[in-house]
Amino acid sequence: MTTVAVGLTTAAALALTGCSSAPDAATDGRVTVVASTNVWGSVAAAVAGEYADVKSIISEPSADPHSYEASPRDAAAVTDADLVVYNGGGYDEFVEDILAAEGDKPTVNAYELLGTESDLHAGHDHEPTATGTDAIAEDAAAHDTAESHDSHAGHSHNHGGVNEHVWYDISTVDTVAHAIATELGELDPANAAAYTANAESFHGKLHTVADITADVAARHAHTPVAQTEPTAHYLLAAADLDDRTPEDFTRAIEEGNDPPPAAIAATRDLLSGKQVAVLVYNNQTEDKVTRDMRSVAEAAGVPVVEVTETLPEGVDYVQWQLSIAEQLAAALEGAAAGTSE
Repeated sequence: MTTVAVGLTTAAALALTGCSSAPDAATDGRVTVVASTNVWGSVAAAVAGEYADVKSIISEPSADPHSYEASPRDAAAVTDADLVVYNGGGYDEFVEDILAAEGDKPTVNAYELLGTESDLHAGHDHEPTATGTDAIAEDAAAHDTAESHDSHAGHSHNHGGVNEHVWYDISTVDTVAHAIATELGELDPANAAAYTANAESFHGKLHTVADITADVAARHAHTPVAQTEPTAHYLLAAADLDDRTPEDFTRAIEEGNDPPPAAIAATRDLLSGKQVAVLVYNNQTEDKVTRDMRSVAEAAGVPVVEVTETLPEGVDYVQWQLSIAEQLAAALEGAAAGTSE
């Protein structure tokens, strides 16, 4: 998913903002929040409630934020916003480019908040509970024993690099929500208590997702899985699952390139040989190679769990993440049951 210019450059967009038809900043005194994607827009809306207006620049399920190029209308929206919420980490660079030209403005950069500790990290610190039914997980343990720590580094959750898809890290999302509440409270002191209360309510809802993930970790720790690209990296890490996808494969897919033949063959072997329990599939950026991997998985009876990078229509952030976590849990349960028959 390499960044490609698909529209006006940011400089051109900024130059045209004066004649764009972008919505005016709140003329009635209400605070306006602009988010890079509807993922962060949903988080911001949960905190803003009825007291502030939230606009998302990218909301189309088919859009790829990596390659998005700001229009004059987008640039005007960011410029006019009282608060800008974005992913950061190089994911939505079009926002960072606009902000660089704009100067100081209240912002919340989700990536910069990655790693914040909270009780929503409970899934990381559990003691694995053996179920006695997951033969795939037992094979994974044998695999880990056979390899040294250094040689297994290529199979680590982050594949040795930085992962910018931080909306799959529930603790980070919780921190973002509270940061939004703080910023809104400073912009709109009269409603500061309401923003804080909304962030706390959102925190409680996030626990429904974290609890499912923690249960997956307790029941299926170290179970090997595969991904077409590392979009759900933080979800799999929280669930203590072992991503066995070759790094050369996921890196190439993420960058919009064809993986090396050896990486394609190795990934096919993982799926056709049922060496993994689940294939996590990003259907928002699929191509011929990933569609082929899905076909291999389905032919072998490996469950496929779909993930995306923006919200599907008609759901909010918590509903979306809850659905993905439930699908992952169900797929792993099904795989475990299948190996015990």
